[in-house]
Amino acid sequence: MSDAKVPDDFPRMAFPASLAGAQAKLAARMIDGKCIVGLTEAERAERYAMCLDLFRQLAVYCRRKAIELPARSPNELLDWVERGVRNKQAAWQLGGPEVDWIVEQMRQSYKTTLDGFEDLGNLK
Repeated sequence: MSDAKVPDDFPRMAFPASLAGAQAKLAARMIDGKCIVGLTEAERAERYAMCLDLFRQLAVYCRRKAIELPARSPNELLDWVERGVRNKQAAWQLGGPEVDWIVEQMRQSYKTTLDGFEDLGNLK
């Protein structure tokens, strides 16, 4: 688990539950005698560390691809990487909100300069 502080914009419900039926329901788990809906803080921190690591790897990948494929616009490159992440979502065991967060981080970090991406040291 990481010691990094989980930002407020990181998803609290990685895998939103959908339960059939006419009445409203909550998908909860019993942990230490308490019903927990969503992730515990420790689980959320662990998932954040995993998503942050993936984001950093993707940023390096995008830098490399921007050099290899200079004809691609920044938006085309980001759209291409986003499709790849969404296609591998299940294999990487990512929830939809986590993929959305990773993609948003990619788009925020991308600059239309020769560098391509900002310094990634600002994410902890």
